[in-house]
Amino acid sequence: MNENIQEYLAELEDIPGTRVYTAQRARKGYWMNQFAMSLMNTANRERWRADERVYLAEWPMTEEQRQSILDRDYNRMLELGGNIYFLAKLFSTDGLSFVQAVSTMTGMSVEDYQAMMIAGGRSPNGMRSIKDGD
Repeated sequence: MNENIQEYLAELEDIPGTRVYTAQRARKGYWMNQFAMSLMNTANRERWRADERVYLAEWPMTEEQRQSILDRDYNRMLELGGNIYFLAKLFSTDGLSFVQAVSTMTGMSVEDYQAMMIAGGRSPNGMRSIKDGD
């Protein structure tokens, strides 16, 4: 491991298709995750369903974070500090299972994603570094 923590954390951003939930990402997405957790409450889910934009306006997050939520762009939400376990409250509110929601993040159909996972998941072979392209 690198002795320089900044270099070490930068290496985590070089993993293709992966967003490691670091302390920096947690701070960045704090309010997005608090919003998602609020959906555990029935009254909040009803308010959310009644008018998503109005409900989101109550949370001090960036416009980019709000838009990623409205777009249900889970990859972007993760990039902007969302935690998948908190965001599960959002896709559950939408009536999606974990498999259904995560398949949207891969560009695969639910059936293809589920078959891949049953077969053992993604192959460890392939692109291992964004910056090196390998």
